[in-house]
Amino acid sequence: MSGIVLSASVRQNLLSLQSTAALLATTQNDLATGNKVNTALDNPTEYFTAQGLNNRASDISNLLDGIGNGVQVLQAANTGITSLQSLISNAQSIANQVLQTSTGYDTKSNVTSAAVTGATAQNLLGTPGAPIDATFAGSAATATVAGSAAAAGTETGSALTLTGGGNALGTSKLDGASGNLNLSAIAGDSITVGSQTITFSASATSTTTSGSTTTIGLGSGSTSTLNDILTAFQTGSGGGTGTASVASGKITLTTTTSGGDFNFTGANATAVLTALGLTSSNVDHTPAGAPTSTALTGSTLLSGSSGGSGALSTGFTAGQTITVDGQTLTFVASGASGANQINVGDNVTTLLSKIDGLSGGSGSSISGGIITLHTGTTADLSISSNNTAALTALGLGTSVSQARGAATALGGETLTIAATNAGATATNITFGTGVGQVSTLNQLNAALASNDLQASISTTGQINIVTSNDAASNTIGAISGTAAGVGQAFAAVTAGGSAPVADPNSLATRSSLVAQYNQVLQQINTTSQDSSFNGINLLNGDTLNLTFDETGASKLAIAGVNFNDAGLGLSTLTAGTDFLDSNSANSVLSQLTNASTTLRTAASSLGSNLSIVEIRQDFNKSLINVLQTGASNLTLADPNEEAANSQALSTRQSIAVSALALANQSQQSVLQLLR
Repeated sequence: MSGIVLSASVRQNLLSLQSTAALLATTQNDLATGNKVNTALDNPTEYFTAQGLNNRASDISNLLDGIGNGVQVLQAANTGITSLQSLISNAQSIANQVLQTSTGYDTKSNVTSAAVTGATAQNLLGTPGAPIDATFAGSAATATVAGSAAAAGTETGSALTLTGGGNALGTSKLDGASGNLNLSAIAGDSITVGSQTITFSASATSTTTSGSTTTIGLGSGSTSTLNDILTAFQTGSGGGTGTASVASGKITLTTTTSGGDFNFTGANATAVLTALGLTSSNVDHTPAGAPTSTALTGSTLLSGSSGGSGALSTGFTAGQTITVDGQTLTFVASGASGANQINVGDNVTTLLSKIDGLSGGSGSSISGGIITLHTGTTADLSISSNNTAALTALGLGTSVSQARGAATALGGETLTIAATNAGATATNITFGTGVGQVSTLNQLNAALASNDLQASISTTGQINIVTSNDAASNTIGAISGTAAGVGQAFAAVTAGGSAPVADPNSLATRSSLVAQYNQVLQQINTTSQDSSFNGINLLNGDTLNLTFDETGASKLAIAGVNFNDAGLGLSTLTAGTDFLDSNSANSVLSQLTNASTTLRTAASSLGSNLSIVEIRQDFNKSLINVLQTGASNLTLADPNEEAANSQALSTRQSIAVSALALANQSQQSVLQLLR
């Protein structure tokens, strides 16, 4: 066959026919597969681009399952919140039943004042009575001077101290050895008690007495004891008219007759007394028992500087003060000339006159060693001093607050009631007609409301204050103020109100409501635990993690919450303790309201997140369609175009076959000639 030679026209027609056949085959393949690009050989750029788009669409499609599960997790949590909201509403209904239940107490805590003469609902102040003299009686003077207690430890300075434990002061030796007392700081000193001189020797080791001189040996191994010193004190006080003793580390010196004062003198008296725990170098004190010639009297001096047998040493010195009803009385060394001054050496009668002048009172007096102060009216009287010890020596203590006798009208009086419960506010009332003061029952109730109290008044003028239903289980707080003073309307109720008396039937009903409430809380816990999907529970603290794109760059993490009873701020109630009154129910209702608000906030957050997830779900679906459409546009064949191409190529093939036949006719003519 290799020797066959085709003419140019035949060869040309044959090549055209072959090309048309190849194109027709390609077109028919495009029609059969629907693609115009089937392999990388067809069009590398479009083939690989389309493949990348299809791969991305496939990856995103795989993420749709996880996104769909996330939607269901959110739906499950939302369903759980809806159920929890219903349970909260149920619990609120139970708490509201408590408010509608009869009070759990037959009798609530209350206080009743004494009758206020002339008091009515429109005028609580009543009618003032006649002024009653306010008096105050001090205490009788004492004849005992007590030193300060010795402290355990080691000796510091000149203070009397124990160097060891277990030894009574009265029998302890004074050599300073372990377990004994150490008075080495006053070795060589002396002190005179009346006619007896006591010398402390560092060389002597025992106690000796020769006439009016006593030597206390403080040397090493001394056999002297504290009792030796006390015996010398007692001897010097005047032939046994005084006693000296020690107890609990505290020395006590006592005169027993009207003529037996302890009188300490000497250059070193202060150091010796300080070492022994006594604080004065000149103790000149009146005897105990019934008042005698040395008892506190109107002529007794206020200072012991004179040394007189009947002088009272109160310790007042120049510059010190006594304050009477806010006005100051000052002690001066001499020459007292003003109403607010007194000489330190003056007598008690003068002092009482000065006090009357400052207080506006009159007739203050002294009898039997006891000072009595009179104001002449119902006005208060207060006394204080910057030398409280001296004030106490007068038998007045550090503050005076006198009795006034029978109850008077409430005008100008104050009343304070401590908070009835933790949520209440203490009541502070001033009775009167001024701005902010209380004069009517309505005003009193307005002032009591914040303390969960309410008041009423009887026809006899007695004011009754009782806890409100909100605080029926509480007891009225402590009562104070001038209206609760001695002889005043509320004097008998300063400790607070009586305890409430429980109603067993009502409390049983309330206990039943407590049990119902606790059952609802149990359902809240189980509902929150059951609100899961595919192992994820957003109401039990789990976190939902979602991925939206094939690279993992687009993510959303939805944090869960703990919506059990504790997570919602609720707690189990206790029968007999909770739901006892309206305050208890209102407290629970407040907690339930907060829980409901928390659930609504969480539901809103879940709804927002669900919307985001669904939007991304729809976006991914649309994006997959876009990617797949783009890939198809690059590879899919147009059926209409390919059909037209196929028809054209078929026509072209027919024409090529006819042309080839015509080209062969010339050779057939030559064949005829050969025949």
